[in-house]
Amino acid sequence: MCTCCLDSKKPSFIVALWTFILCSEFIVRTPVQAVMVIGSSLPIFAAPGDDVILPCHLKPMFDVQGLTVEWSKPDLKPDPSDRLSRVEYVHLYRDRKEVPDMKMASYFRRTELFMDAMKHGNISLKILNVSEEDNGRYRCFIPKLRSRVKAAVVELVVDPDFAKTSTTEMPLHFQTPDPQDTTPANAGRSRVSVVAVVITFMSVLVVVAFSACFSRCLHQKLNKLSEGKTTQSQV
Repeated sequence: MCTCCLDSKKPSFIVALWTFILCSEFIVRTPVQAVMVIGSSLPIFAAPGDDVILPCHLKPMFDVQGLTVEWSKPDLKPDPSDRLSRVEYVHLYRDRKEVPDMKMASYFRRTELFMDAMKHGNISLKILNVSEEDNGRYRCFIPKLRSRVKAAVVELVVDPDFAKTSTTEMPLHFQTPDPQDTTPANAGRSRVSVVAVVITFMSVLVVVAFSACFSRCLHQKLNKLSEGKTTQSQV
């Protein structure tokens, strides 16, 4: 770039350049939400004695065999009078195996994950021989997942009047995000839209700045050329 451009447009050009650099750094550092934990938007119904599957999976497919997977009942809270009490898990998968020591006693030997399907992002929970005491909300959670949507909630309804089946399986539905656990699914798309607008604006700003510099340089060269011709004609 010519010196006259830098001298004449130095303040505005520097501002534009620094703005572009800062925005580029923001774009690089801003994570775009990709993998999401998806549960069921509809309750799962079963009769006492049924084996049920609480659907939960990752979209797009993502291998979770090396991650921790927690299934819990979020409505159960520790006893405030007992400082050593803790919320136990319905099912806990850690270090590529189940951790039974931290399970609720009522779910001992009654829950399992589909181990072979976890490499495809399937973290659905199977509960054997359900009873009315199993009614409630269940939360599947992957604490170390690199996503802002790390959890989903599935509701189980055990109804004695429900037709008894050997295994109750419901199709996987998109889970309505829990305000305490998740971020709306369109958050990533909104962020991408904002980034696209910023990139377009900065591109236009840079083009305008360079055009102004080039125009000023060209104008100065034409003036000098014109002055030179005038001097020659006078001589």
